[in-house]
Amino acid sequence: MERIYHLLEKELVIALGCTEPVAIALATATAKEYTKENVTSISVSASGNVIKNALSVGIPGMSFTGIDFTAALGVIAGDPSKGLRVLEGVTKIDEQAAMQLVHEGKVHVQTAVTPEKLYIEVHLVTASDNINVIISGDHTNVSYISVNGNVILDQSDTTKSTPEKREKFPELTVDDLYTFITEVPVNRLELVKRSVELNRAICEEGLTNEYGLKVGKTLYDQTKSGMLTNDLATYSMALSAAGSDARMAGSTMPVMANSGSGNQGIAVTMPVVAAAEKIGTTEEKMLRAVTLSHLLSIYMKSKFGRLSALCGVTVAGASASAAITYLLSDDLKKIKSAIQNTLGNVSGMVCDGAKAGCAMKVATCSSAAVQSAILASQGLCIPSTNGFIEEDVEQTIENFCRLGNETSSTTDTVLLDMMVNKKISAKS
Repeated sequence: MERIYHLLEKELVIALGCTEPVAIALATATAKEYTKENVTSISVSASGNVIKNALSVGIPGMSFTGIDFTAALGVIAGDPSKGLRVLEGVTKIDEQAAMQLVHEGKVHVQTAVTPEKLYIEVHLVTASDNINVIISGDHTNVSYISVNGNVILDQSDTTKSTPEKREKFPELTVDDLYTFITEVPVNRLELVKRSVELNRAICEEGLTNEYGLKVGKTLYDQTKSGMLTNDLATYSMALSAAGSDARMAGSTMPVMANSGSGNQGIAVTMPVVAAAEKIGTTEEKMLRAVTLSHLLSIYMKSKFGRLSALCGVTVAGASASAAITYLLSDDLKKIKSAIQNTLGNVSGMVCDGAKAGCAMKVATCSSAAVQSAILASQGLCIPSTNGFIEEDVEQTIENFCRLGNETSSTTDTVLLDMMVNKKISAKS
């Protein structure tokens, strides 16, 4: 039981802002700690997966976006001791100072040539200092630091996230995770309860105010007008998407991220919370269900990878579906069927970077989670004769993760080329 509990402690982390640009700011803020001089040059070299997620997503409380701006903001005002909350408390004055560095041509960005999906290398130059910092494998994992040629830290050989060196999930199964959530004392689930509180708050913010594409708010408002019914699927979509709307637009409210992703943190919690409200279950059962959703997502992401050419919210959808099924029908076989159903439904969704449109993907996967759970609770499951679905849910998960890992390189290259080279008309 303890090793599973430690996984929750490790992978549930409070984050402020989209984690890829935040990781870039963390790298530059860490580098700035090693000099007291004014920075004359900032160079950022990042993997394609990081670049596509940091290109256009909103930065908490800021008007500007972009990798160059984020890197500069980390230098100007980032606090590396705060981890994924490195940009907490930045001001408009800080924003102006960061943009000044950008306008002066002091920030340079390029794509790193690396097999790693999560890789950020920063080179800071001052009048007398040269500082290099590398973050790899994990959004907060500083694996290398050198100052003026002197190596301060070097864990680069042991922290690579390539398939052969990726941290392996302890030898656990879906059965083990189910056993854990049924037996763990509820008073040990305070971290999960906190995830519900934080993620619920930003979702309510998105329902109340206008952020990004207003996906969640629009869906919710349409239930009031009668255009949509206020059923479980619609409520789940609206609530979850509203949190993504706010987060992608640069809300200053924190979220509880799961496996390095705030959107996935929202997508594994809020559909389950929505279901618990609609069903009228107890808080204890809701917390156990959300815990199952968190753990299944952590489990699948350990095989799938933190970043991929496929959208990670599909993993969150499958996890949430299993948890909703637990609420509807506490039957392990049906819980496994919900995972099968969801993965068989939304598995091909690509990740084309973090941006406002992510809220629509969150809505889609939340809806799929509810549909799959309802089918599973009625004893219906996609048969093993279909596609990559196997009789054993563990093998289905392996196949799904193989699909993401083995197709990522080509798909990511094509997607990044499209994103970087598309023509965008100027806004009036």
